[in-house]
Amino acid sequence: MATLTSRWWALGALVLSALVIGMDATVLNVALPTLAADLHATTGDLQWIVDAYMVPFAALMLPSGAIGDRFGRRRLLLAGLAAFGIASVFATFATSTGTLVTARALMGAGGAVIMPLATSILPVIFPPAERGRAIAVFTAAMALGLPLGPIVGGYLLDHFRWGSIFLVNIPVIVVAVAAAAVFIPESRDPAAPRIDVPGALLSVTGLAALVYGVIEVPARGWGDPRVLAGLGAGVALLAVFVRVEARVRQPMTDLGLFRNRVFVWGAAGATFVSLGMSGVLFVVPQHLQAVLGHDAFGTGVRVIPMVAGLMLGGLTGERLTARLGLRVVMPAGLVVLAAGFGLGATTSMSSGYGFVAAWLAILGAGVGLAMVPAMDGVLATLPEERSGSGSATLQTVRQVGGALGVAGLGSVLSAAYASGLPEGVPEAAGDSITAAVALAARTGNAALLDAAREAFLSGMDLVLLVCGAASALAAVLVAVFLPGSTAEDGKTAESGHELTTAR
Repeated sequence: MATLTSRWWALGALVLSALVIGMDATVLNVALPTLAADLHATTGDLQWIVDAYMVPFAALMLPSGAIGDRFGRRRLLLAGLAAFGIASVFATFATSTGTLVTARALMGAGGAVIMPLATSILPVIFPPAERGRAIAVFTAAMALGLPLGPIVGGYLLDHFRWGSIFLVNIPVIVVAVAAAAVFIPESRDPAAPRIDVPGALLSVTGLAALVYGVIEVPARGWGDPRVLAGLGAGVALLAVFVRVEARVRQPMTDLGLFRNRVFVWGAAGATFVSLGMSGVLFVVPQHLQAVLGHDAFGTGVRVIPMVAGLMLGGLTGERLTARLGLRVVMPAGLVVLAAGFGLGATTSMSSGYGFVAAWLAILGAGVGLAMVPAMDGVLATLPEERSGSGSATLQTVRQVGGALGVAGLGSVLSAAYASGLPEGVPEAAGDSITAAVALAARTGNAALLDAAREAFLSGMDLVLLVCGAASALAAVLVAVFLPGSTAEDGKTAESGHELTTAR
């Protein structure tokens, strides 16, 4: 175990890794209009610039964790950071949509390595007494990157070429690489099996197909042949993957983890939180910009109360878990999250930013209070030698859950928005609130603007209500099914891991 000072310096490297991933998740959104103009990108091109990152990011996590366990977690983390940095340089100087799409795909692959490996290193370098606090800091860094994306991106786009939004990654990555190389000790599983090639291929293709189908839903609808083909192929390939992994002697993914109730319900709770966060980040920026009239920079600044609440909730959750246990604190966090969503669902046209900031802070507190104990509890169940594959499994479940959440909530918002518009509204205004605001600005149609804002607000309130109901349901399920003590389940996880390895 590393010394106290070196552990927290190592955490600094992991925090920077999480920060750059969080920033990249949102910085591109503010640049899409500029990319459309400068690169003559069509709507389809813009969709691929976004999707080219998301598909490999979700698909490559599982094999990345297993490879890290076998060949060294620090080594692979450094490789992921290097890939992300090199891809950022290519994206910075891209002169065509094809080059930018390729660079974004490489960035997604680098992110798929960084996220599970950074998470898997936490239980290796931090003892149980410090791990909760480390997870709180790591989670807050990830969340801080989300509003920083539009803040930094908005400033850079106002003063520099659009490529600067990717170039800003480079100094962060350079510092992260240097700190990781010096302060993070190498760790691996000395008895790690050879890479399960059939399992890796099935997981990558299955997750890629599933995520592609999911992210196409908002644009094409659930009944589109491409969506159905992607979802069907993804489910079928992943079903074969589970069957193969259950039979091979040395599987890539330890299916014994899914016999551990702490892992299952901790991961389920974390996934519900990710779904809720996806809902917030999907509707709130649109509300702040299209309804309240703030620009991208101002929107990023106004999301910070949620990050502050998350940091406070995370640190509080870490302390309370040590005294009250995961079964008490995690459902309590989900209840706070549900309360924040319930309050947010009462937002009206007369609600100012102060009211929005209040329920955003409550949401953040709920996220921190639920997510940090959940992550701590799940990581505690992982055998140290398989922390890479276990963390990859957790992050993959969260990522896919978040993508499904965005697709489902996007459908809810679109349906509510379209039904809330009065008859006779131009067809272009029915696509989105952003399109309606742009059309109203061009035509000077104040009535259209008011109608679109009212319709969007009704849809946003419905989305927040759905997220609140999901959070309340998750609180009940976790309270009922999560064991009261993790010690017994930890033994179950260990014996399950031994049985899986023995096969």
